[in-house]
Amino acid sequence: MKQIKSLLLLAALVTASVAQAQCTFRNTAFKSGEFLTYNLYYNWQFVWVKAGTASMYTVQSSYHGRPAYRASLTTRGNNRVDQMFVLRDTLLCYSSLNMKPLYFRKGAREGKRYGVDEVFYTYNNGKAHLRQHQITSSGEHLWTNNNVNYCVYDMLNIFMRARSFNPTGWKNGHEIDFPIADGRHVNPARLRYAGKVNIKADTGVKYRCLKLSYLEKEDNKYKRIVDFYVSDDDNHVPVRLDMFLRFGAAKAFLVNMRGLRNPVGCIVK
Repeated sequence: MKQIKSLLLLAALVTASVAQAQCTFRNTAFKSGEFLTYNLYYNWQFVWVKAGTASMYTVQSSYHGRPAYRASLTTRGNNRVDQMFVLRDTLLCYSSLNMKPLYFRKGAREGKRYGVDEVFYTYNNGKAHLRQHQITSSGEHLWTNNNVNYCVYDMLNIFMRARSFNPTGWKNGHEIDFPIADGRHVNPARLRYAGKVNIKADTGVKYRCLKLSYLEKEDNKYKRIVDFYVSDDDNHVPVRLDMFLRFGAAKAFLVNMRGLRNPVGCIVK
């Protein structure tokens, strides 16, 4: 689900207008073995119903023989919601140990449609080369090539990198623009900061969070896609997400987090 993954666009926390596409960053937020799980809820005809689950798993692996992080995100609707809207999404990405994007894949079954997006990254002489691949719901294979002299990310790789952001000094209404790639395009997106708020997870635990809104540009206007709340500590774990969907609204609440790199420093007593 496009909107579910929009939560992963903490991307905006990192400026994208880098003069040379070195695209590296120091990871301070996660380690190999981190596992996050969420409950999903849909608002269907003014009633909130349990819709399914989402999970994200990060491990150290290798990509083309070199050490790399591998992260996967899956969303699964339950049988009750399947009768209204089928949801089966799997995202996968590889990034270097210094957070340079290497590969991205999204396989999404949403309703009666199934599609695949892929992005292959290579770097040379300060430029990034993107080989983009999309399989449409009709089975058509579309390939695109992009060469740019700035850093480009996909929705999962940017989440991996941006969790190490430092929001010190941000004020309400602060906005950052950034480019995000899918299987065919490189699109403008924007993040808007809206201060701090206490949020209760599905475990009943309250966390102090940073409130952020993700917006996508459509018809020369920015449209709000999701509000998300990330833990106000060094882990920057998403605790809750409020999604604005074409067919209604949805929310995701944190259920469990294991293998964190840093102590949880934002619990509200």
